[in-house]
Amino acid sequence: MKLDELSPAPGARTTRRRIGRGIGSGLGKTSGKGHKGQNARSGGGVRPGFEGGQMPLFRRIPKRGFNNKGAKTYTEVTLSMLENLDNGTIVTAESLVEAGIIRKANDGIVVLGNGELTKKLTVKAARVTKSANEKITAAGGKVEVV
Repeated sequence: MKLDELSPAPGARTTRRRIGRGIGSGLGKTSGKGHKGQNARSGGGVRPGFEGGQMPLFRRIPKRGFNNKGAKTYTEVTLSMLENLDNGTIVTAESLVEAGIIRKANDGIVVLGNGELTKKLTVKAARVTKSANEKITAAGGKVEVV
């Protein structure tokens, strides 16, 4: 196959409708809009989500609680995950993503005290639980809250 032989898949590209160009085109006179009515007018039609006066779906569905738009989501990291790292590593959200331990850092990481830690690590996190802090310092590491 050559570059000049490339073509889009059949049906992928359609020609635009030339409306209002005479009766022979099939889209003359009312230009496919029918006779009068709201949708035939300039700027006519209804807003998205309008269901003809029926109670719309977004108002029928129950809503509960408070949805905090400014809430921060932290990625949880346990000490057993950090045990896989080398001794003397500086642990940041970016380094954990690079190492493949977490997929996404979100607004930062939270270090939880689950598991045991024998490595000496410098942990830079948004939050560190009290038990995790004790275990990291007991192993000879340091904790910095960023």
